[in-house]
Amino acid sequence: MVTFLSGGTGTPKLLSGADAVFDPGETVVVGNTGDDVELGGHLVCPDVDTVLYLRGDRLDRDLWWGIADDTATTHEELVSLAESAGFEPGPRYLPDERQTAGRRIARWRRFSGVGEFMHIGDADRAVHLTRTSLLDEGRTLTEATRTLADAFDLTVDLLPMSDDPVATIVHTEEGPMHFQEFWVAHGGEPAIESVEFRGSDEAAATPAVRDALSEPVVVGPSNPITSLGPMLALDGVRETLAETTVVAVSPFVEDTVFSGPADDLLEAEGYEASTAGVAEAYPFADAFVLDDADGTELDRPVVRTDTRMDDEDDATRVARAVRDALEAVE
Repeated sequence: MVTFLSGGTGTPKLLSGADAVFDPGETVVVGNTGDDVELGGHLVCPDVDTVLYLRGDRLDRDLWWGIADDTATTHEELVSLAESAGFEPGPRYLPDERQTAGRRIARWRRFSGVGEFMHIGDADRAVHLTRTSLLDEGRTLTEATRTLADAFDLTVDLLPMSDDPVATIVHTEEGPMHFQEFWVAHGGEPAIESVEFRGSDEAAATPAVRDALSEPVVVGPSNPITSLGPMLALDGVRETLAETTVVAVSPFVEDTVFSGPADDLLEAEGYEASTAGVAEAYPFADAFVLDDADGTELDRPVVRTDTRMDDEDDATRVARAVRDALEAVE
């Protein structure tokens, strides 16, 4: 059994080639839910859904989010209606008193559907509507996710990190904003002051996740702060990882990040924006997979390979390096 901690696009890219190395029937994927938002009344789980669509062979692999060849008629009409009604474009938070009302799972991340600042395809929206309806029927997020995984014929066990609300809030010079507003609406441009995982003090990893963390764990090349940070903020997760075998793939080549805002976010949280900074952020990692061109010296075992993943063959190569690193420390 092996457990992947997944967020953003880095770990899903690794998972795209993992079947040649790891038995999918013995693989658990724990998805970050700190990026989730309730948009127009529907709960959107971007990091969980990227794995859902990838493993269901429906992911848009050009964008690495959403469903391939999806139409967006509803989204386009929402944007058009808002423009016609004279609304300013951009995210529209629901009032403060509404942020902690209604579905508990959606706390602190409720946005109006007016103008819809995230691009949601029609088939993609059907998934969000189904998930939200299952929650309204009384199912947990874990139960709803497993129902969707069955519908997409997943062979891995896909789990959300928690059934409790945790919202990633980026504090910037322009004020606090949910990560989706920061990254999607503002392109990651506002200067970052700090990152908050709101609700994490009261949230818990699910029993299924705690069981999965007792197996060897792979931390893919995802953003250490916003993709992995919400999971690590849950009570007991860091301590559990310190007791199990963990291999991490660096999202950097020395001080150059492959993609996304990991460099700015690491620095905002007091870490060097580099592989060395990632290693400091992951004291529980027993070994690392680094790029051939990354000469960073670490105090833990290192397996090197070409870590760029442009296709499944690349991903399989990196997955083999992960397996080698696991075998070196188990």
